This record gives sequence, C-alpha cells and structure tokens, in this order.
Amino acid sequence: MALQQFAPVAALLVISVLVALLILFISTIFGPHRPSARKLAPYESGMRPIGPAVRRLPVKFYLVAVLFILFDIEVIFFLPWAVIFRDLAVYGLITMGVFVFILTVGLVYEWKSGALEWE
Repeated sequence: MALQQFAPVAALLVISVLVALLILFISTIFGPHRPSARKLAPYESGMRPIGPAVRRLPVKFYLVAVLFILFDIEVIFFLPWAVIFRDLAVYGLITMGVFVFILTVGLVYEWKSGALEWE
C-alpha cells in the first residue's frame, strides 16, 4: 500500500533516465564526427598552448568544494522543518536550535583552521 504512493516518483525517474539516454543516443548518431589535430588541441584564448593542458588543482580547492556541498546539503533540512514548524512547537524549535548550533560549531572550526582561506 505504501509503495503505491511512490509510483509517480518512480515513473518520473524512469522517464527522465530514458529521455537522457535517448538524447545521448540521438546526439551520437546525428552529431558531427570530424576530429582533427587542431580540434583536439587544448584552447588557450587563441594562443598556442604552453605546457600541459591538464593541471593539478590544489587540495584546498577540493576542501572548499566539499565544505560547500556539506553545508548546502545541511541547509536543505530547514525546508521540512519549516513546513511542519507549528506542529513541532517547542520541541521542533529546540531540535533545530541544536542542529544550527552544531552547524555553527563546524563552521567556526573550519574558519579557525584556515580551510576557508583562499591563497
């Protein structure tokens, strides 16, 4: 009985995957395939490339990206809480206060450790 409620979500998931696969298939069939040395060369503002096209990124970049994703996902938890805020009353306010406090402690720790400094 409970799984029937998720049938529209499953149908949407299946349709979106099929549309994505169809687009990929059509683009490989009808897309132009004329690679040349000039087209495969890396592009640097119309200049002849100097050095390798792939450069290593500093670990700091990945750390900032992971922190952004982490805090972005945690902020998503505010929406369900805001929808049922009146039903939760004081308990909901206290639990969200603890959640925001944990987020703040994590942010302050990252700030103090220098993870947010960009050099």
